[in-house]
Order: sequence, then structure tokens, then C-alpha cells
Amino acid sequence: MHSAFIGRNTLGGSKLPEYWPTLVSSFLIFTLIHQVIAPILSRAVAPVSYTAIRSRRTRNTWGVHFTSQCHVLVVVPVALWCIREQARDPEWDKRRERMFGWDERAAHINAIACGYFLWDSLDAIINFTNIGYVIHGLGSLAVFAFSFRPFGSYYVTRCLLWEVSTFFLNNHWFLDKTNRTGSTLQLVNGLCLLATFFGVRIIFGILISLDFLVSALHEYKDLPFFYVLVSLISCFTLQGLNWYWFAKMIEAHHKRFEGKSRESVKLINDTNLVQNDAKAGTSW
Repeated sequence: MHSAFIGRNTLGGSKLPEYWPTLVSSFLIFTLIHQVIAPILSRAVAPVSYTAIRSRRTRNTWGVHFTSQCHVLVVVPVALWCIREQARDPEWDKRRERMFGWDERAAHINAIACGYFLWDSLDAIINFTNIGYVIHGLGSLAVFAFSFRPFGSYYVTRCLLWEVSTFFLNNHWFLDKTNRTGSTLQLVNGLCLLATFFGVRIIFGILISLDFLVSALHEYKDLPFFYVLVSLISCFTLQGLNWYWFAKMIEAHHKRFEGKSRESVKLINDTNLVQNDAKAGTSW
């Protein structure tokens, strides 16, 4: 790690060109996974469920979740490794390093994430279903792109831990599409989804956002207003979406398994009724 920022003007000295190959390769690989690899593997692993899908939009969503899962499995372990290595370096305890410091290890994984969010943003726009997905993709892309100024690289690497909850979200969706809706496996996965979403996106997200604000206030004299404004807007917008989605997930989880419980009670009552009728018939 070395400090790559001295004064206001160095924000113009972007480090992105050095990582263009990684970013572009990431974008192309995730596009390839979405368009080619996901359909092939899905037909092989879940032939009945996948071929039963007739809607083009649903098949595209299947591919999106497949691609998202690949992204999670790559970036989360590497981000954890980078965070562990940074924790061993006392330089990262300094506010200035957290705002303007540079770590080449983290830069590579941030470039991969940048390529992913570029693909994600384009898919959300081209195959539009919800404005929230577009905002999330573009906001994430902006934040990760800014890290190459360099600006806030320390924080965006930690934001990759939000993707831990995405792993369970993708599982939840696939369980729905493979006729496991309301199963015990989906219940356990749903609880893991709620726990990780609340832990990494809500609690950890708030802590990271507050720490970013403290660092920004500490170094405000060297921060161009534009970067701070865009970063804060993206930060609070993404946090707002996290709270909104968390509330919707709780509601959906409650309705799904409450409905299943009611069906179970009805089935038990119907079974008891049949048994009572049978007994009554026998005694007659």
C-alpha cells in the first residue's frame, strides 16, 4: 500500500487506465456468463425447471441471478482477504489513507466489481423491470469508478461484503423456480438471507457510511465538492434501497410461510374430518 494522493489536484490523476484490461475483461466475462454459459449449464443442471420457462423475461432473470452468483463467489472471498491484509497495516487507521490511500490488491477486485456493475446497469436498462435495479446498478458503478481517482478505495472494498446477502437471495429465487417454494430448505435459506442482509447491508452498511462521513469531514479541505456530493447521494440512495428491500423481504417471507402454515392447518383439519367421518360410518 502506498499513498497516491497529495493535494486537491491529484484527484485528476486517474489510475483507471492501468486497470482497464481487468475492468473490460470482467464486463465481457460476466456478459458471456449471462448470455452463453448460464443457459447451457442451466439446461444441464435443471433441465425440467429451465426448459419449462417460456417467458423471455423470466429466462433473462434466471441468467441474471446465475451471473450474480458467480460474481458473489469471486468478489466476497477476495474482498475479505484484502480487508484482512489492510487490517494488519496501521497506515489504514489514518483518515487520510482511508480517503485517498491506494492498495493494488484491492484495486483488482474493485475493477472486477466495476465491470460487473457496468454489465448489471446495462442489463437493468435494456431489460427494464424496476427503476430500483437501475439506480442500484448505476450508483454502485459510480462509487466503484470513483475509487480509481483514487478516492475511497478503502470503503468500496468493504462495500463488497454486502454481496454476502446476495448469495442467499439468489438461492431463494432458484428454489422458487425449481418447485421448492415453502420448503424447509427455503425457510432456512430465507432466515439466512434476512440475517445476512440485516447484518452486512443494514448494520455494517450504516457503520461504513458513518465512517466515510467522519473521514470526509476530516479531509474536507482536499475534497472537490462534486466527488463528495455524488458519493453521498449514492451512499444514502443505496442505503435507502437496502432498507426498502429488507422490509419487502420480511413481508414476503412472512406471507409465504404464514400461508404455508394455514394450508397445513387446513390439511390437518380436513384429514381429521375425513377420519371422523370414517369412524362415524364404521360405527353406523
